Amino acid sequence: MAILSKEDAKKILEKVISFSKADGIEANLNGNDGGNIRYARNSVSTSGEDSNVSLGVQSYYGKKSGAATINEFDDASLEKVVRRAEELARLAPENPEFQEPLGPQTYGAEPKTFIESTAKITPDYRAQAAADSINPASAKDITAAGYLEDSRGFNSMMNSKGLFAYNKSTSVDFTVTMRSSDGTGSGWVARNFNDVSKLNTGEASKIAIDKALQSRNAKAIEPGKYTVILEPNAASDLISLMLNMNARQADEGRSFLSKKGGGTKLGEKIVDERVTIYTDPWNEEVPTANWTGGGLARKKMDLIKDGVVSNLIYDRYWASQKNVEATPFPGNRIMLGGNASIEDMIKDTKKGVLVTRFWYIRAVDPQTLLYTGLTRDSTFYIENGKIKHPIKNFRFNESPIIMLNNLETLGKPMRVASGGGPGGGGASLIPAMKIRDFTFSSLSDAV
Repeated sequence: MAILSKEDAKKILEKVISFSKADGIEANLNGNDGGNIRYARNSVSTSGEDSNVSLGVQSYYGKKSGAATINEFDDASLEKVVRRAEELARLAPENPEFQEPLGPQTYGAEPKTFIESTAKITPDYRAQAAADSINPASAKDITAAGYLEDSRGFNSMMNSKGLFAYNKSTSVDFTVTMRSSDGTGSGWVARNFNDVSKLNTGEASKIAIDKALQSRNAKAIEPGKYTVILEPNAASDLISLMLNMNARQADEGRSFLSKKGGGTKLGEKIVDERVTIYTDPWNEEVPTANWTGGGLARKKMDLIKDGVVSNLIYDRYWASQKNVEATPFPGNRIMLGGNASIEDMIKDTKKGVLVTRFWYIRAVDPQTLLYTGLTRDSTFYIENGKIKHPIKNFRFNESPIIMLNNLETLGKPMRVASGGGPGGGGASLIPAMKIRDFTFSSLSDAV
């Protein structure tokens, strides 16, 4: 039952709405089927599948609201969850920022978020995907640890104002770490797609195996400011941290987008003019739902264009206070790039550092977006246009704003799963990039 069709979801939601006795009601019906396989030390350790469907109901009386959830769908259970939400709403205090449910919305064409082949992934596929990663590792005396997870699901909602929204999607995520037998080399790679036909775990694993072999016996070099080449995952780790472009935080002086003395940096140039980042639910490389919480319609929208802050994200309450249109949080992020390959960037670098990815990133100063974290899983020293040798990992202290003002070269955008930062979530298209004067503050012994 986990994947309900649009028609079946609508029938259940209509019944839920019909049970309401409150001033208004909103109901969200979501489901997911998923599977996974995990391996370590070149052997599968766990695998499984899961399935879940849940219904969440929010009822309101004036500005008082209450919510309840259930995963039973007979008529008595549906009515029970509505009554419970109404009971809680009567007991709740008024919410001064409460917004009544939206009326019907126009969402445009359905994004291509659901791929049938991904929805049909089997345990046999997962086992073969793991074997295609483990076998080449074993052949080169490398230890593989990886995880593959696939999912197919739907999200739907309806309210008493006549709004109905539905989206179904698929995804497959793969990540693997390869360690050399002496424990001194480590390679890592990650892949994320809606369409499983684009995933080749053997190809991805070969990249990680090669890095594990190349990164053995790393040498220490002095911390300081270096030209860095960031692979797309590393670049995304930091760029996602600057895309929490919340208008309220900016207006209230709590954001890097706040202006000294009041106001925001909307319309101001904050990074290199080559930087353009936008969101588009219909992008075929990183499609996402064309609606979000409360049924607010997403649209194609610039976030930063030619280095200039183009839009801020307004929730419905803050939009009502500022008399502007509400803008939903993006479901994807797309950054324009260039044509340079990582190899091109290396050839064009006299002295620098190649970074595979970052790890354990933490905020230092939200007002300047200063962050600290570690490089991990293969970091290399570049000299005279060639990788000279692997180097020990660094701790960095850097701001993505400063980083994108020190931009030298942009590569080709690649799909990456966004990190868990404030602007994370969903998938992104992010290019590799070459940055000057990137600050490494100390050494790390971690591999």
